[in-house]
Amino acid sequence: MEKKILLQAEGLNLDARIHGKTCRVLRDISFTLEAGKTLGLVGESGAGKSMLGRILSRQLPGGFKVSSGSLQFDGEDLLNASDKQHREWLGRRIAFIPQEPMTALNPVLTIGQQFSEHMQRIGVAASECREKMIHSLSEVLLPEPEQILDKYSFQLSGGMCQRVMIAMAFASEPDLVISDEATTALDVSTQAQVVKLLRDMQQKKGTSVIFVTHDMGLATHVCDEVAVLYAGEMMERADAKKLLQHARHPYTRALTRATPELDGDLTVLDTLDGQMPGVESFADITGCRFAGRCRFCQPSCEESIPDMQMLDQQHGVRCIRIQELQQREDNEEKVPHKTGAAFSDRHILSATNLSKVYSSGNSKQKDKLALAPMDFHVAPGEFIGVVGESGSGKSTLGRLLMGLEEPTSGEFKLNGHALGDDEASWQKRRSLIQMIFQDARSALNPRRKVGKLLTQMMDSRPHQRLERRERMFELADNVGLSKHAVGRYPTQLSGGQRQRVNIGRSLCDLPQVLIADEIVSGLDVSVQAQIMNLLLELRREHKVALILISHDLSVVRYLCSRILVMKNGEVVESGETHSVLKNPQHPYTRKLIAAVPPTDPQADWPLDIDDDDGSSGKMDGI
Repeated sequence: MEKKILLQAEGLNLDARIHGKTCRVLRDISFTLEAGKTLGLVGESGAGKSMLGRILSRQLPGGFKVSSGSLQFDGEDLLNASDKQHREWLGRRIAFIPQEPMTALNPVLTIGQQFSEHMQRIGVAASECREKMIHSLSEVLLPEPEQILDKYSFQLSGGMCQRVMIAMAFASEPDLVISDEATTALDVSTQAQVVKLLRDMQQKKGTSVIFVTHDMGLATHVCDEVAVLYAGEMMERADAKKLLQHARHPYTRALTRATPELDGDLTVLDTLDGQMPGVESFADITGCRFAGRCRFCQPSCEESIPDMQMLDQQHGVRCIRIQELQQREDNEEKVPHKTGAAFSDRHILSATNLSKVYSSGNSKQKDKLALAPMDFHVAPGEFIGVVGESGSGKSTLGRLLMGLEEPTSGEFKLNGHALGDDEASWQKRRSLIQMIFQDARSALNPRRKVGKLLTQMMDSRPHQRLERRERMFELADNVGLSKHAVGRYPTQLSGGQRQRVNIGRSLCDLPQVLIADEIVSGLDVSVQAQIMNLLLELRREHKVALILISHDLSVVRYLCSRILVMKNGEVVESGETHSVLKNPQHPYTRKLIAAVPPTDPQADWPLDIDDDDGSSGKMDGI
């Protein structure tokens, strides 16, 4: 039986006029996506992964245009289709799942209002909307979908908002879904559920998926084929199962060495030196765009543009030295790694009998327990991981410790001194504790340039202009931002770059405690490794403590010496990270571990996990 090709790109080139120069933003993009198959696009922030979706949706930035090449959708010329034909495809046959659901959803409209608008736009009768919306929300495992429709986006967790966006995308039963980092904001259990949902939809409807991600391991298990992008070029393309174990391009291999694992020996992660070249510099690059960061680079690599060389029918590599590098073995010794253990028994921050209950404001509805009474403490240099599914109470704990919410009960001490709710206590807490928020776009002032944002803590005290400028560039370098980025606004940066600004800003005054809410979940693996190693360096030099709120158990294993596992507002298991992850005692902890994509690309994942912890798999989000 002949395989149906749904989407095919051939020699696709995207140009832009920047500073009077024509820059090739995407160069020689070619691929074939069959019906019912999944193509993974993997690479760092700014690599051009999301630009293909913009071409498909005709939402290119001003000055950008496809200069050559072809893009066929179900045999039709997508680039030259009429606006009417294109509008018919979008929404009904082509759907998108965005990267940042909390900003994609309108905060002044209920979920039901926004979903209903979408349903009517794709041709669903108004009388049938509510029933179909409830069914769609149930498919993505949202609890009490009838109530979700009446809520606003700010009343849901980030993971729940993402599930709403996924439900909206699949509501029209499209032929093609472009998933732009759709699982980034999700906890491991929900990620596994969403991946299973994507597979079920493909088997049931024959849906094709373009899966954009920075997670190489996840792409290996989700996709049939993976293309690795760097600076607008496909550097390597291969069968997903083979790519992780048989990567040939130096960039692909660098990504795998920068990825933390949940099992095996704990070793120091490698990081990529330098920065990906910006679009504005593409016109000046005469050879391989990765040459400036490649440890195997030779003068010939910078002299001519490499072609994609096919090693076999499915495996292509864009490197002029590939035959030579194939013969080389990567024999570099791995350096053993130690997590962030406490330097002393002294508590920097402690909380006793801390709890939080949200009042329903309605006598007919029960109050919502966000955090059951608990004791908490962190010592100098101690890195503590707080893990759990969306709605487990992780972020509530972080906001209470930071003082952003008032606890129902509890007493705080900072360096042995009691903290009250007065202005002096708040200023003291703010100077010694900094919080790094999950949603970088909403956390950063869009009217301030990156340089000013990085040194924002210096606004309220006298300082020399030169001192601030030096600190600005130091922070930018620490979190992997180029010197060009400090003069830009947050809206001009990619999602990963905005998160780097968010992290750098919190480090300006070297606080004693950092509370990090999913800070590396939106970052590509190379920058993730850079940030994690930076945090460990700050710990060694300044004894900074870290409370890491995360759904990524591999990241927690790499950074944290102690772990708290939370479910429905309660700590169900805690202890040394190594012991808990190697020999979990609570069924819920075992469930979280089983939901992590395994290191072995041949292993079956995701598995059907029995809810022997007593949960239904649907979480009540806070």
